[in-house]
Order: sequence, then structure tokens, then C-alpha cells
Amino acid sequence: MKTQELFSILEQHQEKSLLFEYAPNAFVGANYHITEVKHLKIDAVDCGAQTDSWNETIIQLWESPLEISKTTYMSVLKALGILKKVGQMKAYDLNAEVKFEYSNSSFHTAQLFVNDFKIENQNLIFQLGVQKTDCKAKELCGLPETVTQTLDKAKEKVESCCSPQSGCC
Repeated sequence: MKTQELFSILEQHQEKSLLFEYAPNAFVGANYHITEVKHLKIDAVDCGAQTDSWNETIIQLWESPLEISKTTYMSVLKALGILKKVGQMKAYDLNAEVKFEYSNSSFHTAQLFVNDFKIENQNLIFQLGVQKTDCKAKELCGLPETVTQTLDKAKEKVESCCSPQSGCC
């Protein structure tokens, strides 16, 4: 989800409570705060020696241990106010992918993509998820987009891709 789409959804549902589902049926606690907004510029080189760059908006969620018994979630209006204040201080790239950074005692720190959102009763729920790492240079390195080979053949292909003579990895 792009930052602009996030803002658009928030604008449309200001009267609702804002919830985050970080795994199926697992929600960030009502005691969460928006503790940081990061505007990242990524400059990368992949294993095929191809360069790429993009921007990301990372919104950090943190559960306050002092408010563990809190049951009322932050309103969309309050979250929107926080995010707009950030935007006045440091401009957003509205085309940047938005991610939410989160962890708790049973879930590792992760930058989670927005997979979808839904409205349930008076709640706006963003459904978050991890995205697995991937090789961006599959074609250049000779790896098929979908692996239909046996594990041995796939292993052989990866080993040949990653050999010192391949120009990859």
C-alpha cells in the first residue's frame, strides 16, 4: 500500500477506532502508540549487480507497558493528526510504500506490509503481514520465476548461479 492510499483510507474513516492485525487473529494491543515515522530512501544493489532505489514510509507501533489494561483503541482521527503533524515537519513521499514496524514479547521485530484493510463495526483494521525475501535478479542469474524442479535440480541451479564465475551473488 502506498502512503497516499493509507492517508485516503484514514481520511474516509476518521470516526472509527484504528486496529492493526499483525498475524491472523493477532492484534496490536489497545495500548499502542505511534512512536516514530521514518522516511527512508533505499539505494540498493542486487546479486545480479543491478541498482535500484525507492522510498518507504515506516510507521512504528509500540505497546506501552504502563497501559497494558487499556481496552480502547486509538481513533483514526488521532492517528491521522499525528501523521499529519509529522508531514508538516518532514514531507511524505506519497508514492512510497508504507510499512508498520512492530514487535511484542511473542512476535519478533518486523517491518510489516499492509496486505489489506477491513471495516468491522466501528473499527478500521489494517491487516499486516511479512513479505519473504526474494532474489530480484532471477532472470539474470538463470533462476526460474516459479520453481517446478526437484529440490536437487533447484539446489544445483542456485549453486551454479552463485558460483564465482556466474556474475551473480
